Amino acid sequence: MAMKNTAGPPAGTIRYWAAAKAAAGTAEEPYAAATLAEALDAARRRHAARPEFARVLGRCSFLVDGDPVGTRDHKTVQLAEGGTVEVLPPFAGG
Repeated sequence: MAMKNTAGPPAGTIRYWAAAKAAAGTAEEPYAAATLAEALDAARRRHAARPEFARVLGRCSFLVDGDPVGTRDHKTVQLAEGGTVEVLPPFAGG
């Protein structure tokens, strides 16, 4: 018989880079969410006093445990216990 997880959603770390880091006012913070969409919604609420944060987040790409999210619906991207979400704004140059 499988044991039911009563500890709540998985917990991990969101890391912000470049403009996302500046807009969030922090380099990283914890998440407690089952999906990328839930983690990002919670981050938007946490940084509601920083309107630039939501604007920057809308232009970012994401890596979940090193794997690019790409165009996948964020509601379908599962997060793992101890995982890492990297928030990458568009980079200039090339």
